[in-house]
Amino acid sequence: MKLRERLWGTFPTFLMARRNLTRARTRSALAIAAIVIGVVAIGAIGAGGVSFKEAQLDTIGTIGSDLQVFPGPDKDPQTMTQADVDTIDRVTGTAGIIPLKQENAQVVERGETTGGVTVYGVEQPHELYTVVEGSVPGNWRKNALVGESFADEYGLEPGNKLVLERTVVRDGEQVSVQQTYRVAAVLQDEGQAAVARPNDAIVLPPEQFEEDTYVQVVVRTEDTRQANATAQDIRRAFNGRRENIQVFERGQVAEQIDQAFAQINLFLVGIGGISLLVAGVSIANVMLMSAIERREEIGVLRAVGYEKGDILRILLAEATLLGVVGSLIGAPLALAITALINDALLQDPLAFTVQGLQYIAAGVVFGIIASMLGGLYPAWKAARERPVEALRG
Repeated sequence: MKLRERLWGTFPTFLMARRNLTRARTRSALAIAAIVIGVVAIGAIGAGGVSFKEAQLDTIGTIGSDLQVFPGPDKDPQTMTQADVDTIDRVTGTAGIIPLKQENAQVVERGETTGGVTVYGVEQPHELYTVVEGSVPGNWRKNALVGESFADEYGLEPGNKLVLERTVVRDGEQVSVQQTYRVAAVLQDEGQAAVARPNDAIVLPPEQFEEDTYVQVVVRTEDTRQANATAQDIRRAFNGRRENIQVFERGQVAEQIDQAFAQINLFLVGIGGISLLVAGVSIANVMLMSAIERREEIGVLRAVGYEKGDILRILLAEATLLGVVGSLIGAPLALAITALINDALLQDPLAFTVQGLQYIAAGVVFGIIASMLGGLYPAWKAARERPVEALRG
């Protein structure tokens, strides 16, 4: 027995549906094209939106659940003292803290200043930064850590000397002095929301700063719940009628960004879903035309013993086949478009996320469902035809 005959005996409904669709190739192709467009619209827009969100979060940086404590608008001067840092340390309990100092300096090359630079004072640089070249020595009193962008601009690498012109107080007066440091390590560039971004900056030991004041304190917490509770404790310790301290909860920023992008993505996918509704209407039109043209054929089938349910299944199988073929073509196209978006935004064409793939899968499922719904009324109408009236045409 030939394979075709075996398949006909096993899947007569779908084989008959396939034969009927191939008799009107152009019309079937247009219906499939409508499904393809709908699947691509939902899949590519949804997965592309997820890639765009990931790209924005990468740009902002790994936010995490840390807290940043700054001087409040009512605090004068706009710095925090060692006593403030000690209070924060006491209030936060087991949570670790990282106080930061900051000042501006001038880079000196061949005896002349060539540009300004931000200088941070951090006791534990390994807690905030990632070293990409060199290492941080245990005692780095006369060593400096530089950001990747700064190192590229000035051609620095570990072991090089770095001369800075800094402002210090001598006999009650501010004077500029030149200080030489050895570059111990190069720090990886960070995103926009990173704490004390090292990109174009220099990191020194806090002992290298004359003033014992801090511009911010980073509080390390394990999760958002602990971050919220710790933030409230810090506010209660410092703020009464005056806002002496501001606490920035970084984890909330990530949540807000994620929610905003999710809403935008849902809206765009909804617009893409309209194309699938149009595709469903197109398939309904195709199936209605097909049923009208094959009215006599349907009458013959009824006359030779086909039941209403058989006719219904044949026409529904035709609509389902249109949806399956359109979805199977649309899914790879959506994947290809998403890969192009990933390459443009994330520099990795294969950077697919589970959420992005779910959008493509949803496009496939909705494409098949829309096709079946589109063929439901024409199939029901054709199945209700009386054999005698159908044979008359």
